Amino acid sequence: MLSAALNRLIGMLTVMAIVVTIVFIIVRVTPGDPAAVMLGPDATAADVEALRQRLGLDGTILEQFISYVGGIFRGDLGQSIFLGQPVTTALWLRAEPTFFLTIFSLAIATVIALPIGVASAYWRGSWFDQTMTSLAMFAASVPSFWLGLIFIQTFAVSFGWFPTSGYGGPYSSLGERLYHLVLPATTLGIVSSALIMRFTRASMLDVLNDDYVRTARSKGMSEWRVVVRHALKNALIPILTVIGLTAALLISGAIVTETVFALPGVGNLIVSAVLRRDYPVIQGALLIVAGLYVLVNFVIDMLYLLVDPRVRY
Repeated sequence: MLSAALNRLIGMLTVMAIVVTIVFIIVRVTPGDPAAVMLGPDATAADVEALRQRLGLDGTILEQFISYVGGIFRGDLGQSIFLGQPVTTALWLRAEPTFFLTIFSLAIATVIALPIGVASAYWRGSWFDQTMTSLAMFAASVPSFWLGLIFIQTFAVSFGWFPTSGYGGPYSSLGERLYHLVLPATTLGIVSSALIMRFTRASMLDVLNDDYVRTARSKGMSEWRVVVRHALKNALIPILTVIGLTAALLISGAIVTETVFALPGVGNLIVSAVLRRDYPVIQGALLIVAGLYVLVNFVIDMLYLLVDPRVRY
């Protein structure tokens, strides 16, 4: 396992180096000048140029890239142009809503998808299987922002059960803040559950007719033990893969949901930074998201070895 972890770690560092380069180039070639945006349309060319020099945007692309990479090695992602604070501080202050939203959404998606996927595979071709498969296809095709608006109108406006937006006040308790995440987490969880359910069903169908499952049944084991202990355990590899990918996608996919529900998370910060051409925040946020994506895949790869010792890298 140590050798596999080292190989995966080297791969992670290579991927992150490529990500840093691509993100830097994309942000720099995007139309728009943050200095001009900050000063407004009435600013003179001299004022814009002076501000560019003060912000360090007057150097060549290579000089800016070398400075940026050097800052990363020092743990410095730069200074936000508009917020006037370090990018790491800006991201940290907005990490809590995004973190809990991602965790709750993944938990809801897994709780919904895993048992339904197993039951659909077990009762393949039944009315239950056909109904759940149709609902999964519908959930996969529904835009998260549309479902979020429907939930707001129904459960927040009409019934008044949940708040329409926000994350509570600055002195709100953790329970109150989590209460604000019920609707957005349910929105993301339902949309994300479709993929997990379909992969769970397909993976279970591959193993339910294998010889060792028939042997377990012939020994008189209960159906529950056969399905859960033998079939599901051996079907976990592709299921873990799709759960890991879903977790990674939720981190980036929270941008739309946070905007709909006005959550002060990283996703909302990225949207604001893009509109303001706040280069350091955009680069730092995308770098963190990419790093989390790579980290999730690394954890899933390591879980493979625990679930199935036959896996070799």
